[in-house]
Amino acid sequence: MTQSKLFSPIALRGLELPNRIAVSPMCQYEAEDGSATDWHLAHLGQLAMGGAGLLIVEATAVSRVGRITHGCLGLYSDANEHALRRVLELCRQYGVSKLAIQLGHAGRKGSTHVPLKGNAPLKPSEDPWTTEAPSALAYGEGWHTPAALDEAGLARTLRDFVQATERAERLGFELIELHAAHGYLLHEFLSPISNHRTDQYGGSAENRMRFPLEVFAACRAVWPAHKPMGIRVSATDWVEGGWTVEQTVALAKKLKALGCDYVDVSSAGLDPRQKIQLGPGYQVHFAEQVKREAGIPTMAVGMITDAHQAEQIIASGQADMVALARAMLLNPRWSWFAAQELGGQAAMSVKYARAEPKNWPQAFPQKKAAE
Repeated sequence: MTQSKLFSPIALRGLELPNRIAVSPMCQYEAEDGSATDWHLAHLGQLAMGGAGLLIVEATAVSRVGRITHGCLGLYSDANEHALRRVLELCRQYGVSKLAIQLGHAGRKGSTHVPLKGNAPLKPSEDPWTTEAPSALAYGEGWHTPAALDEAGLARTLRDFVQATERAERLGFELIELHAAHGYLLHEFLSPISNHRTDQYGGSAENRMRFPLEVFAACRAVWPAHKPMGIRVSATDWVEGGWTVEQTVALAKKLKALGCDYVDVSSAGLDPRQKIQLGPGYQVHFAEQVKREAGIPTMAVGMITDAHQAEQIIASGQADMVALARAMLLNPRWSWFAAQELGGQAAMSVKYARAEPKNWPQAFPQKKAAE
């Protein structure tokens, strides 16, 4: 049997992953003032045991005003850091995945209800906060109008990202991913739809890239040199006149020069007028284009659900890794079953080792016959 490319190792700086599978960061909306709860123990604990090479903790706000909802995870206080340490200790004790975290700021899409309660902006009686953005432009009708970040606000926001990065290092994370996608703050700077500034941070594509690049450079400077740092971007807004994949390629080249180790290529989220062409692997071609034209490793995301689909993405060179979200919620052991299908090897917690097919081959006669 041909060796599986999905289950081949990959090295990012000093971090070696045993396979090309990542658990994508997925918001859970179960934090308390940014602090992880027992839900995170259960949720991340089971995902850490599932055999993926990398587990990325959900989008984590670098400040209280950077949260999407009251339930969003944060890394802006000692209490946040302490609560998350408890979760990570469990993941390390029983899990097999390397641990990463996605740091972000919601920008004008913050101060809302959780999705299960409609995701609408918080009312005055629901403890809202003043959102922040490049320009004082609301996300959509009925949404809060954000405060445009002034010079002091930009400096404070950059400092928040740096301090969260320092906290992530104290917690022992092995990789950081900055969130510059899905219509949140750094993406808002990139897109001409949400950025109407007339200073050095607005206007031309180069100016609109300036603040996200400054944030990345500042975080990279305090993050250990042997540890990788990547970024998630929206390759396109799926809106005419918005951010484009060609601009994403240009951004990726600049990020590579700053020491970015990979680009996690998603799309959309900036404008409710978006018209997305959904389907299995619908964003993979964006990852392929960024990888080819910017010469940087990429991670593909978006409706990747099948082992053979994931294998083809890696084997064909469209991306260097795949990140699964809902497929992992549906089956936290996705990597184990993919390994069986593809003839690969996925790590298993020692507590579950007796479930590995080779340890009870009598239960899998059809697999033995195929071999």
